[in-house]
Amino acid sequence: MSWQTYVDSSLVGSGKIARAAILGQAGGVWATSAGYNLSDEEQKAIVHAFNDLEGVRTKGFRAANRKFFTLQAVEGGRSIYGKIGADGCILVKTKQAVLVAEYAAPTQAPEATPVVETVADWLIAAGF
Repeated sequence: MSWQTYVDSSLVGSGKIARAAILGQAGGVWATSAGYNLSDEEQKAIVHAFNDLEGVRTKGFRAANRKFFTLQAVEGGRSIYGKIGADGCILVKTKQAVLVAEYAAPTQAPEATPVVETVADWLIAAGF
């Protein structure tokens, strides 16, 4: 399965995720949904967020020029959850990538989170 297929079919295609991207931890965008643009600065900050959980907890994070307030970033965990108004963003780190997935109201975090975490599980099982 191509990286783009994970974004288009497994994430956005689920109907629970509005926009998504897969970033390489070493840099670069592996795949992104149409029109979802993460700046180079945002990409680097998202990947780095997992090494600075205290910073992301206090300052939040940006994705596609939107500032999300961090709801949860557990030490030793692989996921960071953010919120802006009724919308949210889920960041999940795998062995080599970071999934960035935004959901929009009326979708809620309990509906969107399993979609993203399952894709992360697939990538980890495949060595990514």
